[in-house]
Amino acid sequence: MSRGTNGNRIGWPQPWLWAMERAVEAAAAHRPHPNPRVGAVVLSSSGRPVATGTHRAAGSPHAEIVALAGAGSDAVGGTLVVTLEPCAHHGRTAPCVDAIAAAGISRVVVGVVDPDPRVSGAGVAALAFAGIAVEVGVPGIDAEAVDPGYFHHRRTGRPRMTLKLAATLDGQTAAADGTSQWITGAAARADAHRLRADADAVMIGAGTLRLDDPSLDVRLPGYTGAQPRPVVIAGDRALPAAASVYRRHPLVYRLGRSGAEPVGLEVLGAADLPAVVKDLGARMLVDVLVEGGPTLARSMLAAGAVDRLVLYLAGRLAGGLGRPLFDGVFATLGDARDLHIDQAIAIGGDLRIVARPC
Repeated sequence: MSRGTNGNRIGWPQPWLWAMERAVEAAAAHRPHPNPRVGAVVLSSSGRPVATGTHRAAGSPHAEIVALAGAGSDAVGGTLVVTLEPCAHHGRTAPCVDAIAAAGISRVVVGVVDPDPRVSGAGVAALAFAGIAVEVGVPGIDAEAVDPGYFHHRRTGRPRMTLKLAATLDGQTAAADGTSQWITGAAARADAHRLRADADAVMIGAGTLRLDDPSLDVRLPGYTGAQPRPVVIAGDRALPAAASVYRRHPLVYRLGRSGAEPVGLEVLGAADLPAVVKDLGARMLVDVLVEGGPTLARSMLAAGAVDRLVLYLAGRLAGGLGRPLFDGVFATLGDARDLHIDQAIAIGGDLRIVARPC
């Protein structure tokens, strides 16, 4: 299929575009990590949508299998539109490419190639070998954006680390007496809980554990999805004997000297924060949200362990010095870190800025 001067494909069938949009929406509705978010739509031979599928949880049927089961005989001679390259290997489920061929599908439209080394083009090759026409990439649709943490994890072995911060417009995260609830408004706080819902784990420092005793769970009306795993970073000081997150089996890493630990709490030793991030990746945690205070925030940045920042700036002024976003001294302008700002939007009366280190 040829391309026009604007890069769009000439004659690209409109049903494929529609179907990929629906597949992306279906994929976004679930978090099956460490497996990828995937959505699929089956179009009949006449281009009529007949079934939609999504991958709901690790070990459950893949999106392609769900869609094909829903389509039944209408799949014969039809088109399968799927956000991610179908698998060609045996894992906890059989290869999707075998089921696609057996269903009589004549064409597969793939949003993006899977970076997992067990797939990584093998699925596309297997489909072509079976005589099925394959298109990769859909104009105007970034299928990778449906699950950026998965792609980051499979390419680097590390989870995507998102540092979430909230402050007044003049950069104060709490007052001098430690009060901080609530700096941002209800809409921004709900949005922050949606960040938690998208995360496999939520990380805090021991200081936040002592000061706030947070539960680190998702508290959204009607939310029934999986809760993120708590992660606590401890230094030399003793941890509290009791804390709310202990009931949720947190991963606790001690970077300092080990002492007497709370009864029943497993504490892991780690050389530094990059070692912690590496271990989280090995545990197949794909997306991690960091909600620590100024000390952990500065340490994460200094360690080069931040892939994305989400900053909520409240529509209010502190008008003085309380607690800043980051501990430490800003000694000279040359110490500043450049960021690429991807998004800045108003949420209620507050502002959310999404950025990444350059």
